[in-house]
Amino acid sequence: MGRTNPTYRDLIRSVEDRWQSFRRTLRRRDQPRFDRLFEYVREHADAAGILNHEDRLAPMIVSIDLEQERRLDELEDRVETLEESAEDADS
Repeated sequence: MGRTNPTYRDLIRSVEDRWQSFRRTLRRRDQPRFDRLFEYVREHADAAGILNHEDRLAPMIVSIDLEQERRLDELEDRVETLEESAEDADS
């Protein structure tokens, strides 16, 4: 990877560029959500680049899934904390 072979980060930029017309047609409220997906992909670019998977989009999808799982875990923890606080207030 490097001078002769594109890096995984180059691939991410290429895919993101190809999806720009889709992004432009999204409602404004959804454009930041779309951008966030590529932030998730870039967050895991090191691991995905080492993987060298034959389907170049598969690591991107898994990266997005991982970040969404992390966000779900955080939200579940917050809900649990709020429920415990509400139960304590009722007691």
